[in-house]
Order: sequence, then structure tokens, then C-alpha cells
Amino acid sequence: MVTVPTVTLHDVLAAREQLGDLIRPTPMEFSRVLSDRLGTDVYLKCENLQRAGSFKIRGAYTRISRLTEEEKARGVVAASAGNHAQGVALAATTLGIKSKVYMPAGAAMPKLVATRAYGAEVEQVGATLDESLASARAYAEETGAVLIHPFDHPDIVAGQGTCGLEILEQVPEVGTVVVSLGGGGLLAGIATAIKSQRRDVAVVGVQAEEAAAYPMSLAAGRPIAADRMATMADGIAVGLPGAVPFELVRSLVDRVDTVSEAALSRAMLQLLEHNKLVVEPAGAAGVALLNEMPDRAWNGPIVVVLSGGNIDPLLMLRIIRHGMVAAGRYLQFRVVMPDRPGSLARLIADCAAADANVVEVEHLRHDVNLLIDEVDIFVQLETKGQQHCQDVLTSLRAKGYRLKFA
Repeated sequence: MVTVPTVTLHDVLAAREQLGDLIRPTPMEFSRVLSDRLGTDVYLKCENLQRAGSFKIRGAYTRISRLTEEEKARGVVAASAGNHAQGVALAATTLGIKSKVYMPAGAAMPKLVATRAYGAEVEQVGATLDESLASARAYAEETGAVLIHPFDHPDIVAGQGTCGLEILEQVPEVGTVVVSLGGGGLLAGIATAIKSQRRDVAVVGVQAEEAAAYPMSLAAGRPIAADRMATMADGIAVGLPGAVPFELVRSLVDRVDTVSEAALSRAMLQLLEHNKLVVEPAGAAGVALLNEMPDRAWNGPIVVVLSGGNIDPLLMLRIIRHGMVAAGRYLQFRVVMPDRPGSLARLIADCAAADANVVEVEHLRHDVNLLIDEVDIFVQLETKGQQHCQDVLTSLRAKGYRLKFA
């Protein structure tokens, strides 16, 4: 039987000493929107404002700084969808060490550019983090470079745990901590730091339901690979939990939940609008969970860790649109109408009468499903929420419009 290394509070405290002034304690912001919704104080731990844009520098620097001089001379290699890549590149460059990072072919361009800017050599391989990790392992075997795993090493977990120390210092009365979960390094580290000092604090992990390996792994009692990876939250799209964090999560974490893609979109939009915070999908998972389960018997105050803010602006635009649709801020449908003068003007006027703003209109006249005197019109409206969407649809149907949503 293989003994899996564990991590203690002593390890986390030592990591904080090692990090020194390289990082700064990230802000803790009060969220009035979430507090009002849940009936208890909710705070946002802004790791999206950390150096290199995420919590990853904590673990990467801790791991790399503890290498022997001989290991440092061989250089380091890593695999990452972006945040760990930037953390490794910055840590290695700070310590004067050569670094190479393998990233998936679909990695966001800003993350690629930033990783190179921090001093790493970057190579894109495979479609997933697990495929990139296989290439990083092969490179380590061929060259002797030290593999800096994104989550499955005690030093990585200890470094990430320093975030948990800050949480207890910034919100001493905290009752629940909610943390996004991919491979498990951040959740395991925070749970170690908090549960070692406050067993009464609930620690909750959150995964994207389209990339959720932990629920079934915890049920089986061992890491099991997820059968699909289809989430926008690339920062937590990890196919197989790490052995080191898995054991800590299993023993210390109170529960692991999942959230939908729509919930992630709404959470990002909410953070942008109400808190003026740019957060990537993985970083918004905790907020998504609170929005999805406001009636759960939460033990407050609640701290939600916003794990990162590195997002491609183009993806941000798509997600904002997706989030607005999910939140009832956009309504789109097709309507079949008589193809005669004044019909379109009447439709637009009726939408305006329902207090909906027309964003886009598109005509389709040539379709085998249309009668010779009919036109199919696509309409996109800007609305004020789910109830307003229903009011608009009710008003249009009452005026005889045949609406389609396929």
C-alpha cells in the first residue's frame, strides 16, 4: 500500500514564511447582494487580484523555492490551462530558474501571452490539461527538469493553504468557506489551514457539473477520472483528482457540490456588475453555488474564494451575453407573420409597448415551412429579468403572434 504524503498546519505556516513579501494578502470584499439573498454576511476573498491573476503563485513559488540547487540548475517544467502556468513562470523567473510550460491547444491567448511574458518557454500540446501534463512528464524524464505539478504535491497544497490563513485573520468569525475545485490543491490547502484551527468552520468545494471528478471519486473512496470535460471553466477542468489533495479533501471537506454552465455565467455577470470584479469562470464557481442554493441552511458568515481573474476578453464577451440570457436580460425568438407592409413596424412597436428594447432583427422569407405570403422574423430583445421576459411573451401572444424558440 502506497502512503500518500499529507500536509499539516505547520507546513502551511512554513510556506507563508517562505513566500514572504512575494505575495500580498488579497482583499476581502463584502457582498451586499449575496448577503441580502442568503440572509447572512457574505465576503469575497479576491484571489483574482493576486500577483499573476490567481492563487497559483502561492503554491508554485513554495514548491520551486524548496528545490535543491542541483534541481534548480536543471530547470522546471509544468502543465497548465493558464493560471498555474503564470504562477510557475513568475516564480521560476523570480528565482532565476529556467522554465517550460505545456498548455492545451485551446488555452486562452492572454494566458499564453502572460506566461511567456513572465519568462517561460511555452508549447501547446493536446486538447486537455491531462494531455498537456503527459507531455510535461515526458519532457521531465528526457531532460531532467523538475515537474511542478499543478496540484498533486505537498508543497503546492501548503502554499495554497496560506490563503486559508488569511481568511481566518480577515474574517475571524467565519462560519463557512466556499472554494472552487479542480485538482484539489486550493481546497485541500485551505481546508488544512482552517480545520487545523477551527473544526467548526464548514469548508465546501464547488466543481463545474460538466467537469466533476470529485463527487464520484469521493463516493468511491479513490480518485476516478471524469468521463467528460465540457466546461467553460478551464481553471477547474481537471479529469483526475490528485492523490495528495484527494486524501485531504476526503478527510477535511464537509461537502462538494456542482454548478451548471448557466450558473457560472450568471455569477460572473453578477460579480462584474455589482462588485466591479473581473473573475474567470472557475473563480466564480463559489458565487454560482450560493446563487443556486440560497435556501440551504448556511452557517454564516460565509467567505467565497474568487480563485482567479485571468480571462480572454473575447470569452468574457460571450459569457456576458450567455449570463444575460440566463439571467433573463436577453430574450430571443422567431415569429411567423404575414409578409405585408407594416407588419415588422407593428411587431417592433408591440415589443416597445412591453418595455423591451429591440437589439437585433433578421428576416427569413425563403423556407419550405413558410407559406407564400409569410415571413419568419428572428428578434432579440433586451429585457429586465425573468419575470419581464414572461410578461413580454404573454403580451405578444395575447396579440396573436406565433412565437418559436427552436
